[in-house]
Amino acid sequence: MIGGVAMAGMTDPNRIWTEAADRLKAEIGDGPFSSYIAPSAVRVDSQGNLILVTPTAYARDWVRKNALRRMNELWLGLDGLSRRLEVRCRAEMGSVPPASASREAPRLSSISSAPAPAPAAPAFAPATDGARAVRAAGLQERLTFDSFVEGHGNAFALAIAKQVASWADGHFNPVFFCGPYGYGKTHLLNAIAWEAQRLRPDAKVVYLTAERFLSTFVRAMQDRSTAAFKESLRSADMLLLDDVQFVGGKTSTQEELLNTLTALIEDGKRIVLSADRAPVALTDVEPRLRSHLAAGLTCPVEAADRDLKVAVAQSRLNALAKLGVVAGEARSEVLEHLVDRTPGSMRELEGAVNTLAAVAGSRLSALSVEEVQTLLGSALRTGPERRITVDEIQKTVAEHFNLKQADLLSERRTRAIARPRQVAMYLCKQHTTRSYPDIGRRFGGRDHTTVLHGVRKIEELMPKDDQIARDVEALTRKLRG
Repeated sequence: MIGGVAMAGMTDPNRIWTEAADRLKAEIGDGPFSSYIAPSAVRVDSQGNLILVTPTAYARDWVRKNALRRMNELWLGLDGLSRRLEVRCRAEMGSVPPASASREAPRLSSISSAPAPAPAAPAFAPATDGARAVRAAGLQERLTFDSFVEGHGNAFALAIAKQVASWADGHFNPVFFCGPYGYGKTHLLNAIAWEAQRLRPDAKVVYLTAERFLSTFVRAMQDRSTAAFKESLRSADMLLLDDVQFVGGKTSTQEELLNTLTALIEDGKRIVLSADRAPVALTDVEPRLRSHLAAGLTCPVEAADRDLKVAVAQSRLNALAKLGVVAGEARSEVLEHLVDRTPGSMRELEGAVNTLAAVAGSRLSALSVEEVQTLLGSALRTGPERRITVDEIQKTVAEHFNLKQADLLSERRTRAIARPRQVAMYLCKQHTTRSYPDIGRRFGGRDHTTVLHGVRKIEELMPKDDQIARDVEALTRKLRG
């Protein structure tokens, strides 16, 4: 609750805007809020779209770059109808009454039924002004096809993604991208959404993470607004759903997703999905839904090789150079050093590149490998790190506690087995990228809530139980070699 108003499920735009603006003010500070947000107003145009009207084009551009994504996250978290804000300046709206300059959140008002036509949208605009723009909070502006680096492991996935985005007829539906965490699945879905909307501005393109699908559906059930929720998805021309594995084990959500996919496919609408595993491997997903997920094209996004990682690092530095963060080009041996010291996902590599850019600045081209190692220090791993597996953790824990690996996977719940099992689950969460459901499957098919309880139990015990702390420390040393 904020100010006595419920945080979710509201439909009155005035109340939603008041809540969203208050939270945004607390996050960005009084100065930016007073300069760019307070003089703006949320209005409804003749087609029912919600528009944030700024006093100037400069304010519009500032909001788009610095606040629009967060504003939409706040708005969708409060709005029971899952609507989305667009932003335009007052000049684009024609004879709109002036927005209040009060520091309080502006009141909602209606736009003239015949507004002056807005200027044509650029070829690529993250905040589309069309009446049926991309419906998404969380869609990232920089994740486009132009910024996607092609390599041996993702060339096929990229080709399919471009085909889907082109609205080409006669191809597979749904398309299901699968592969390791952090290797470009979310980037591809974002790129498809932006390109598909650019090519068909009048189409309704909906991008959601599975987590948002779940939370929005639960909220709709609580507010008895499931009809509006269903309509918002089933009226889509293209639905993109990211990280589908997270609907596993949630019966009512899976049923709703199955019904949504069925309705869209019957109407000839496009569906794009992603997960960390292929549909057939989503064992905690209900069989009928799993069958629908696998009915189209399953497209793997494979782990990147060294050459692709170097290219990704170079691409990120180029992007930072355009923003003025860094000047010059890094030596090839420096990029290779970064790649070798970040053997995990692309996100880890990107973080290392960002750190290098922040430290180097205009000295980038002059830096040697030795200087980079000195400057970044602990931000980089000291050497190529071996990937730790769930199986290895289980074997190491079993040996440490004088058990068999099968004991950890068994149904036995005696303390002598249950506590080592929880330690193993905790270490799996700390040293692998596996999700709670995935870890549960590898421990005899246990539910993800069991894994979550085990992890939290060890976190709770470590500060209070010296023996548990020593066991975890010893096992961590063994695992790291």
